[in-house]
Amino acid sequence: MALVETVSSPVASDRFSSGAYRRIEFVQRYGIVVIFLVLCATAAFSSPFFLTAENLLNVVRQVSVVGLTSLGMTFVILTAGIDLSVGSILALTTLAVAGLKPYGPVAALLGGVGIALACGWLNGVITTRGRIQPFIVTLGTMTALVGVGLAYSDGQPVIGVPASLSWIGRGRLGGVPVQALVFVAMTVASAVVLRMTRYGRHVYAVGGNAEAARLSGVAVDRVRVIAYCLSGFFAGLGGVVLSTQLNIGEANLGKGLELDAIAAVVVGGTSLSGGAGGIGGTLIGVLLIGVLSNLLNLLNVPAYTQLIVKGAIIVGAVLTHARLSRSKGR
Repeated sequence: MALVETVSSPVASDRFSSGAYRRIEFVQRYGIVVIFLVLCATAAFSSPFFLTAENLLNVVRQVSVVGLTSLGMTFVILTAGIDLSVGSILALTTLAVAGLKPYGPVAALLGGVGIALACGWLNGVITTRGRIQPFIVTLGTMTALVGVGLAYSDGQPVIGVPASLSWIGRGRLGGVPVQALVFVAMTVASAVVLRMTRYGRHVYAVGGNAEAARLSGVAVDRVRVIAYCLSGFFAGLGGVVLSTQLNIGEANLGKGLELDAIAAVVVGGTSLSGGAGGIGGTLIGVLLIGVLSNLLNLLNVPAYTQLIVKGAIIVGAVLTHARLSRSKGR
């Protein structure tokens, strides 16, 4: 009795691998967009108020502060770093804007953003020169900056920002909130920097393989320090928007913001290992979380349940990305 041995065709195997790879590539590129569109359709079906112009503008306005912070977080995560201090930097910026009110709007604006930049620079320098994990560094500065804010304000909110800056947080241009326009403008600028400049290429190189980038002549430490400076800058810009919207500065205003920013970046497809992702994905991630929060509010879902849903989304996004990456590596 003859034994028949079945051997799979190499050509068929290659075709299968190529087809599987393309499917995985498609999901990684466009899966978040599909999910976002499905969520929007679900929201429109679930609530008659969702597709109203005022509600959609409200969604964009609500995500602008988190969105600005997420832009800076994208640069840091692309270099395989993390910044847990963005919420504290934002809060400190609100105190600076309110506290510098007597010196005029220019001093308040430049002082607030300048302090944020300095905080980002400090994170970058400690991380690179001290060779310390960014998680530890930014966890420490997060705590320290809250203490600085509380000490400066004596634990009390600082009321009032320069009146001429209030249009940033509460004004409209052509019916669109100014803070939303600021977010859109910064999103476009960030995308240009990442995709069309030498620095952007170096960010991906450092995140992909820092040692290979160093051997290729890339100033790895400088790239990382600039990324943390950008993270501080965008958190500071978010602080300017929030302080002018609320007309207040307060040391705990940014509490939990770092988690929302990380969630938006990760959900948008940027790898926590660095080197993969981009601003487009972050934009979709920000809008997705904003639409989800808006829908849960329209449906009167309790706040604690919303936190559970957001946490599940973060874990799900990381697990999905990890599984797809392992599948591509086979």
